[in-house]
Amino acid sequence: MTITILNALIAVVGGVVGAVVLYWILNKLTELLPSKPQELIKPYVFILPAFAALGFYLVYPFFQTVIYSFANRNSTEWVGFDNYTALLGSPGFQTTLINTFLWILIVPTFAIIFGLIIATLADRLRPTGEKISKTLIFLPLAISAVGAVAIWRLVYNAVPANQSQTGVLNAVWTLFGGDPVNWWQISDGKLNSFLLMVILIWTQAGFAMVLLSAAIKGVPTDTLEAARIDGAGEGKIFFSIVIPQIRATMLTVFITVLIGVLKTFDVVYVATNGNFGTNIIALNFYQALFVSRNAGQAAAIVVILMLVIVPFLIYQIRQFRAEEAAR
Repeated sequence: MTITILNALIAVVGGVVGAVVLYWILNKLTELLPSKPQELIKPYVFILPAFAALGFYLVYPFFQTVIYSFANRNSTEWVGFDNYTALLGSPGFQTTLINTFLWILIVPTFAIIFGLIIATLADRLRPTGEKISKTLIFLPLAISAVGAVAIWRLVYNAVPANQSQTGVLNAVWTLFGGDPVNWWQISDGKLNSFLLMVILIWTQAGFAMVLLSAAIKGVPTDTLEAARIDGAGEGKIFFSIVIPQIRATMLTVFITVLIGVLKTFDVVYVATNGNFGTNIIALNFYQALFVSRNAGQAAAIVVILMLVIVPFLIYQIRQFRAEEAAR
């Protein structure tokens, strides 16, 4: 443990010191130039390390992954589209895609709904009550996904009927005469997937609440007062005035949570390891690469994941540009 902490400190301190030294050297080199070329070159010199890091850690791996997706499991021979056809023709991967679609549809939607409700109600409290309630709601976001699953295991856990139930849900269920249920193993109607989604919604609702609360407070009070003078009720004001004015923030929250959902791995891995029909695409990638040792299919899964994410990113960028142009 001591060695781990020491390595972390060395990495942090070394990274900061290294960055400072690098930029100091670049600055000194540019100062050797005449003043006019110096003014032209200096901005590019300072952004060069960032672009180099992006190219090395993002752009290069992207193209390399696309190339490997057309290779065999050991990346030694070209197999064309075999990896894609094998994946898309696999019932297991089809189930994974359906589960992933449900996750990206349900989790961001309900995170926004709960975040909006909490933000609206918390804003009506006194300042102290608002701070305390928002802090408590935001806390789950600070918990690791593994910790969140461990907490919710206390809700879903099941033990034999002759023992005291440690899971809250089963304690209530058996109280009314039911038998203990392994909730994470019930795949009928995708119940176990929905129960896992609850964990991520619980962690993301606080994030949505913070952004939506700030957006709601940014709605001009003059507009709200004018609507009240005209006789509009609070519900009408909320849905006809507040919601339209915070729609951009809602979209940002939705896409941010959606991208997080597509990268979600640990919740399902810790809870079910993808068994009982709960697998999702990020965990499927891990299984293909580190369990099945099939680098070709793992790369194909990543490419499919990127193809799913890109349209949402393009839409968000277009919306942002449209809003900027309208200002």
